[in-house]
Amino acid sequence: MAIYKNTAELSKVYKGATELSAVYFGVDKIFPIITDYLVDYLVVAGGGGTTYGLGSGGGAGGYRTSYGTSGGGSSAEDIITLSLSTTYTITIGSGGVGNVGSNNNLGGQGSNSLFDSIISLGGGAGTGQSVGFPAGPGGQIGGSGSGGARNNTSEGAGTSEQGSAGGLGSSSADGYGGGGGGGANETGFSGSSTSGGNGGIGISSNITGISVFRAGGGGGAVNEGTRGTGFSGGGNGGGDIALIEGTNGATNTGGGAGGGVGIGKNGGSGVVILRMPTANYSSNTTGSPTVTTNGTDTILTYTGSGTYTA
Repeated sequence: MAIYKNTAELSKVYKGATELSAVYFGVDKIFPIITDYLVDYLVVAGGGGTTYGLGSGGGAGGYRTSYGTSGGGSSAEDIITLSLSTTYTITIGSGGVGNVGSNNNLGGQGSNSLFDSIISLGGGAGTGQSVGFPAGPGGQIGGSGSGGARNNTSEGAGTSEQGSAGGLGSSSADGYGGGGGGGANETGFSGSSTSGGNGGIGISSNITGISVFRAGGGGGAVNEGTRGTGFSGGGNGGGDIALIEGTNGATNTGGGAGGGVGIGKNGGSGVVILRMPTANYSSNTTGSPTVTTNGTDTILTYTGSGTYTA
């Protein structure tokens, strides 16, 4: 709507020393200038959990970003425009819960993380050791796939532009090495008669000003031999003969859990990070994000769900 103002001077609106908007005039009308602004983001979902007994590593949570490489080796996504006075929802996906009851079951699927319309899918669950049990459903509903164990011959696929497939499990006697979970940027490694497969590596991002790897797959368990290693927040696989349990995925990295032995392990929770010009930052948040600065930008790191109002 036009604002009528009998003046020959340009009008501006300030918040402190920061100019929020300016207006121009014709003969006797002035109109506000739109001041929407751009924000970069990193959205990582929760990693997949693993199951009781020898099994595969969990897949990493889906990885989407406008600031560097996205999951599956894809390029950066489009930056988002924020509209003034609009509230945007941030949801942090939890890691999949480890299954403790039977090696015939999957671990828990990781949960999705989101920022506005950007949704990263939870990591694929790790499988048990039973003959012929299917691989984790990473390709269908998960960001990254998880591998199979023992006689499983079909690994979980990764979701395009979010993560990578898991590795195959081994049916070789004594070892029965589980496959490694898929990472954001690398396929999980296959297990063998002497080792569990390593998890696929994640992706390093410096959106906060510091380079950090996130979203790695969990390592596969093995009966007798070398346990699979998790990277970039992914947990290590367990070893049955040595009675060493696997490890959980790291918190707020989206890492997949390591293959279980005595008990299934949990995937790591996700994270959402926003980066915007400090001149535009509104300070209007919920969920208690960590607020830092890097150069002329302000960075919000959400480790729990919340909101941001532009």
